[in-house]
Amino acid sequence: MSSKKLELEIVALSHSATQSHSYAVVLGEVNGVRKLPIVIGGFEAQAIAVALENMQPTRPLTHDLLKNMMVAFDVKLVEVLIHRVHEGIFYAKLICHSLNETIEIDSRTSDALALAVRFDTPIYTYDRILDEAGLQMDENMSKIEGAERKKAKSKMPSNQNDLMSMSVDDLQVLLQEVLDSEDYIRAAQIRDEINSRK
Repeated sequence: MSSKKLELEIVALSHSATQSHSYAVVLGEVNGVRKLPIVIGGFEAQAIAVALENMQPTRPLTHDLLKNMMVAFDVKLVEVLIHRVHEGIFYAKLICHSLNETIEIDSRTSDALALAVRFDTPIYTYDRILDEAGLQMDENMSKIEGAERKKAKSKMPSNQNDLMSMSVDDLQVLLQEVLDSEDYIRAAQIRDEINSRK
């Protein structure tokens, strides 16, 4: 199955208002409108934030150590490729170049992104992954009447079982609500529930 490869950039690092140890890194389509929220852990979020903010820890963090080793052994990180999504889990590869050889290394997406930031390396995914798991601010959805929005808020689910009991139309309304409030972690959960119905 061929699909067009698209470049992404990190546009936000979001903390969950409802789950204390959950974060989402939000990737935006370069020259596009779709966003790809990926839920990650606190340690990984910190590793990405440290590099984004150009902070210099007194001792190298794990991803800094890995970068230092790659540089010492003349391994260049050429790109990060998010190549697959399955049941809400994203799979990534580090595309590296060493001694006239290109090597693909399997990686957790959060680790791949932490390295991409440190190497200033481009991040890519396929169009089909953005179609399946990406989120887009829909102008028509943002014009929903206030009554419908209040209805969606009154039905705000507290867990995955509540999402399962909602209709796809109600899930779409709720998705727009959480996107408006920039709760990308909740948006990813709702997106996954909608996709599971297809």
